[in-house]
Amino acid sequence: MSDEEDAVPVAKKSRVFYGSLEEKERERLSLQATGNDAVRAGIKAGNINISSGETLEIEDRVSERQQEVLAEFERRRRARQITVSTDDAEVKAGLRALGEPITLFGEGPADRRERLRSVLSVVGPDALKKSRKDDDRGRRSQEQTWYHEGSASLKQARLWMARYSLPRAVARLEAARAQRDVSEANKTIQQQELHKSLRNLNNFCSQIGDDRPISFCHFSPDSKMLATASWSGLCKLWSVPDCNLIRTLRGHNTNVGAIVFRPQSGVSLDQSDVNLASCAADGTVKLWNMERCVSSGLASIWKIFGNNLCSVHSYDNSWRLWDLEVQEEILHQEGHSKGVHDLSFHPDGSHHLATGSGDNTCKVWELRNRKCLYTVPAHQNLLSTVRFQPTDGHFLLTGAYDNTAKVWSHPGWTPLKTLAGHEGKVMSVDVSPDGKLIATSSYDRTFKLWLSE
Repeated sequence: MSDEEDAVPVAKKSRVFYGSLEEKERERLSLQATGNDAVRAGIKAGNINISSGETLEIEDRVSERQQEVLAEFERRRRARQITVSTDDAEVKAGLRALGEPITLFGEGPADRRERLRSVLSVVGPDALKKSRKDDDRGRRSQEQTWYHEGSASLKQARLWMARYSLPRAVARLEAARAQRDVSEANKTIQQQELHKSLRNLNNFCSQIGDDRPISFCHFSPDSKMLATASWSGLCKLWSVPDCNLIRTLRGHNTNVGAIVFRPQSGVSLDQSDVNLASCAADGTVKLWNMERCVSSGLASIWKIFGNNLCSVHSYDNSWRLWDLEVQEEILHQEGHSKGVHDLSFHPDGSHHLATGSGDNTCKVWELRNRKCLYTVPAHQNLLSTVRFQPTDGHFLLTGAYDNTAKVWSHPGWTPLKTLAGHEGKVMSVDVSPDGKLIATSSYDRTFKLWLSE
């Protein structure tokens, strides 16, 4: 290595300047004064504009906007919490009560429902209740309550119902007292045997009944015949249990909705007496002996309860009880959210009645207190038919447009058996008076008999 390479670099020394900064400070101040003079000259010439203390409060504008957004979010939150009926008629009534148009151009039921919810979120959910209370108060102020002496026919109808139901109620109570002496173990065994028998129901016979859907089926009181009604206008009588055609009853010119035997048919009535009644879509009712039509009229018939008739109504979601002799309405009952399609009386005189509706449910009613005891969420589609076991009422049978019929325990209303086999809607069901057979009729033009193995 050379001596130059071994030399250590010399560190630089900082410089220190001596003297005054007065001159530099004078220069800075002179330049600042010159700039101020230039600004003043620009303002005087009008080239520079400076406000005279006016300010723009940006924070206040932003705060108002935030409040509007928060208020809208709060309104939407209230709207989500408001419960609005899914019945379009009730939605329209609510809009009318609030002074809103019941429908807008191109508006569907769902849009109308959301509009009602939006209105209620602004005026408050209690506004509709207040409006209805005001309407009811005004209606009551215009109405007067009058009490009149009941007609003789109404008195006779009530006396007949009492004479019909009270002996059966006494028999039911006596049977209940007798059951108290039976041990709980034996009661449980009896119930289990019944439920086991119902769970073993299987298709025993299937028969094509007509060229059109079979709308109704009904066993004769002696359990030896089955009557069917069809949309072809024909009613037919079949032997049981072999399902052979006995006779075709011709008379209706349109869809037949129902056909029923009189309670004494095949027991104490002659074949020439009136044994059956049927009704059709044109409102006609025909009375039949075992061979032909003997009388015809206009009415709506579904179930005969002694001298009384029960009708169900799909247009006003209700059912009614009528006196056949004087043709007067005795009871009008509402409760379903959609049309009612069938009903069945409990056989022991306990004043229980079951109805089936388009809301997919079966409701059990107590006639004395005029209230619904239980709602059975029975099917996945319109419930077309209901039937109590005719002997003791220990089970309930329902049929629906989901192509099935179901068996339910009574009381308790637990599902015991689903009768599946039809390829179309189940339109009617019935239980033979001896309790051995169940019949179902369907849109697929067949009726089937079910028997426990």
